[in-house]
Amino acid sequence: MNDTRYGLLLPAGQAQLSAGGSARALLDLVVRAERLGFDSAWVGDSLLRARVEPLTLLAAAAAATERITLGTAALIPAYRQPVQTALTLASLDLLTAGRLILGVGGGFPGLSEPEFELSGVRFKTRFSHLDDTVRLWRRLWAGNSEPFHGKVLRYDWLPEVPPPHRPGGPPIWLAGITPAALARTGRLYDGWLPYPPDVADYRSGRRAVAAASEAAGRPENAVTPALFATVHIDDDAERGRAALEEYCQATYRMSRDAVGAIQVMITGSAEQVAAGLDRYVQAGARHLLIRIAAVRPEDFETQLDRVTDLLGSYRLAPIGGGPTACGATK
Repeated sequence: MNDTRYGLLLPAGQAQLSAGGSARALLDLVVRAERLGFDSAWVGDSLLRARVEPLTLLAAAAAATERITLGTAALIPAYRQPVQTALTLASLDLLTAGRLILGVGGGFPGLSEPEFELSGVRFKTRFSHLDDTVRLWRRLWAGNSEPFHGKVLRYDWLPEVPPPHRPGGPPIWLAGITPAALARTGRLYDGWLPYPPDVADYRSGRRAVAAASEAAGRPENAVTPALFATVHIDDDAERGRAALEEYCQATYRMSRDAVGAIQVMITGSAEQVAAGLDRYVQAGARHLLIRIAAVRPEDFETQLDRVTDLLGSYRLAPIGGGPTACGATK
């Protein structure tokens, strides 16, 4: 699979910062990821789980890098004023010279309700708010500042926004795998960024997205199929499971089993992790976002070396030799 691309999630959460990480070290890491040959670097978003603010971090990363794509995985638009955010994102796309991808989401039931309440957005209408926000952004980025009346967002007056570097603005990928999310992804979004633990769900979800896209009259391959995967490489299976448990407790205050029922997490030897990722590549994933399950900086460094070696072993060319990659099988 020589069209697969690989991204790295930057460890910008409070758990990593409390364990000895730093915001400045994140900039060194994104520069290193670019030098190592990763195709993209990503940052998460949350109010409930403290972290370095993602758009601020990406603005700094834009100035420190030249090639690597920079993305959010996933930004929650409801936490920010929609019009101001359109300006911020247009500015960020200009700073990156068009290297920006916006993964967006509508929060997670049972976890995100307090964040929405704090932001003044009804959790019940979160998807309408999300779709309205994305439509508003695209209109403003296209130079249309006429009044906007959506399902939940209504503006009788809108300011002008400087046009982004990329005509129409950066690609917007939706995180979600419910039937409604799959349909909306196919109709409205440029990419799909789920994390299902069952590869069969990924395969059927990708087909549903493609069918919705075709029904909407969009071009073939209008939606990039991506995957958010958490990995920990260790030949000792018990040690790998313990590392995932530590990461889930530190990040979510939930057990590995609870998180693993929602998100794909892969541990084992390099060969086993590669085989696990390749199952998603065979199911259609074309941009794999790798989140390393490590809390302490020294553990992250060890895992980054192993992930880099894994990708170097399974690419058509060594990592660092260009953006082309292959699936994780020899």
